[in-house]
Amino acid sequence: MIFSWIHDKEDKIQIKTFLQSKGISKSLLATIKFDGGKIWLNGKERTVLATLEKGDKVTIKIPDEGEHETTVGVDMPLDILFEDDHFLVVNKPTGAASIPSKVHPRLSMANRVKGYYQRQGYVDQVIHIVTRLDRDTTGVMLFAKHGYAHALMDTLLRNKEVDKTYRAILSEPILTQPHGFIDGPIGRTEDSIMMRMVREDGKQALTEYWLDKSYPEGQTVRIKLHTGRTHQIRVHFASIGAPLLGDDLYGGKADADMLRQALHCESLAFVHPFSGISLKIEAPLPDDFIKWESSQKKKEADILAGTTI
Repeated sequence: MIFSWIHDKEDKIQIKTFLQSKGISKSLLATIKFDGGKIWLNGKERTVLATLEKGDKVTIKIPDEGEHETTVGVDMPLDILFEDDHFLVVNKPTGAASIPSKVHPRLSMANRVKGYYQRQGYVDQVIHIVTRLDRDTTGVMLFAKHGYAHALMDTLLRNKEVDKTYRAILSEPILTQPHGFIDGPIGRTEDSIMMRMVREDGKQALTEYWLDKSYPEGQTVRIKLHTGRTHQIRVHFASIGAPLLGDDLYGGKADADMLRQALHCESLAFVHPFSGISLKIEAPLPDDFIKWESSQKKKEADILAGTTI
């Protein structure tokens, strides 16, 4: 891919320093140098040691990545929410892990995206997952379509410039305030490599929530993560006595209408690092959320009808 910039400052600097300010890492510079990339200064090929002056134009060619041979492409449905030359955003269904495993080497979202890239005939077929979701969590999932885009998104994530919101259903209708925070460090449990818990020696974790609606058998909430710990939403709500509906790992109640943890990544917002345009990408509520709420509204109506007789 080709990228160009104009040096608009008075300072004279080396191309190497200028490119690093644009998020070009040392490893990517090495790839450009040794794997067929190019660097031009005002249309003439130069090395990274050349000096820039105000008004100079720097252009780079990043070599094609080819494909990641260990990720097998599969022809499975892919619900695309957004796509351009740099990013692919999909609506992840329940039951699909983010990455392949030994048990399920072909059923992950990475396999589905690889298959899509192959069908489209894209030159770059390496899978760059920017935001992962648990196997049974649905909603917005972001892939970068090349390594440079991935690096820029990682920077936005570290700087907390990516805004992710979730919807969840709580097993117990215990929230009394319309807005609140759950602030508790999260670490592994003593007897499991998978489960997490709130513990004093864990990593700092902060979850913000807004109460959406209370029903006879649970509550719906909107959630924003201020940190990104494993199972953070599930652990935090379990810690206050309101595990997610269907989340058997953390004590959530079973429900015929919700056969998995009731968690959905509703939206993802960020400033596009290449275009500068503000994006907000949303995934509609899945069918099981809609079915559960419909069932609860009916029960609510039945309760109200009973009290008026």
